[in-house]
Amino acid sequence: MHRAGGLWRRLRQRRAASGGPGPGVGDGAAPGVAAAAAGAEEASLELGPEAEADPGLLRASSPELERRLRGLALVRGGFLRPGEEAELLRELEPELSRRRYQFDHWDGAITGYRETERGRWGAAGRAVLSRMAAAFPPARPPLPLVHVLDLHPRGEVRPHVDSVKFCGCTIAGLSLLSASVLRLEACGAPGLWLELLLEPGSIYVLRGAARYDFTHRILPPEASFFGGLPVPRARRLALICRNAPPEPPDPLRLPGDPRPAETPPRPAEPARSPPAR
Repeated sequence: MHRAGGLWRRLRQRRAASGGPGPGVGDGAAPGVAAAAAGAEEASLELGPEAEADPGLLRASSPELERRLRGLALVRGGFLRPGEEAELLRELEPELSRRRYQFDHWDGAITGYRETERGRWGAAGRAVLSRMAAAFPPARPPLPLVHVLDLHPRGEVRPHVDSVKFCGCTIAGLSLLSASVLRLEACGAPGLWLELLLEPGSIYVLRGAARYDFTHRILPPEASFFGGLPVPRARRLALICRNAPPEPPDPLRLPGDPRPAETPPRPAEPARSPPAR
């Protein structure tokens, strides 16, 4: 906790100097941090392509890459309102506690995790998911089932690109319980990278090139640093929303044909990881 406290103090100073909101959020945030998050609520809800990331929560290998991914890779702190994290945990813990952490995965993309999908929520969950929906195009809303990923303190999400069979153009993730670092690397050019500091109660959004042309991963405990500062890892819970992939056009359907389209078999694609982590 001492190391984490030092990290938050230094990041708060850095972000205050840059004009961004202080870190924080969840139910354990300091009162001043919670007040700052509440005061920045309106800005926190701006999650569309024109939105700006919190400057203290994003690092890039170059200014050019940061500009290239502006609006495509986004992180906003203070997304949750006071009390919402506790309400979400109250809903999720009974189901998650019945599951064991798994330390293998069919394609090796993740280790030390348990997961579920959830479509029914209480009032707090519905309110949070309604705000998260602002990250998605109106014509491509999030799917009704939310992916809940519980990462063990020693768990790791390895570099992967989410499969186009399961995910559409946009992914939005809400982080609970523990801070972590999400690292994106350009496919075939690992020297081009972007890092997002995911504080408890923060939201991240990946869309467009950031979603398709970059791998992403959650750094393991031994590599969990941000700007040279350690980010201590504990158990991390994430609520991940995604929209559906577009249906391919029916080659047998004429323009203006009112009949429902028939979906032809999808062409084979390179093996990629399943839903967003």
